[in-house]
Amino acid sequence: MNMPNSPAATVVDRAERQRFELQVDDSVAFIAYTKSGDRISFDHTEVPPELGGRGVGSRLAQGALELARTQALKVIPRCRFIAEYIQRHPEFAGLVVRD
Repeated sequence: MNMPNSPAATVVDRAERQRFELQVDDSVAFIAYTKSGDRISFDHTEVPPELGGRGVGSRLAQGALELARTQALKVIPRCRFIAEYIQRHPEFAGLVVRD
């Protein structure tokens, strides 16, 4: 079983599907997004029930926000989970813009 913080569990940007994905075992958690210029809106986060309670959502959020930072994108946290994650992790607050 791959744990969410193991090297085998890496957040990837599936631009063609407009979402960040994190595969754990045979399941995929994702954040759906839309990009416009230098802004990215995090619209919806989904973690399959079988991955619940394992920190998968937090690892996904962290990885997606780090990818946004490396791409110099400003983040619009429309998804409540992402907004709450940023509140708990102020190191990402500087990425946030209002739409």
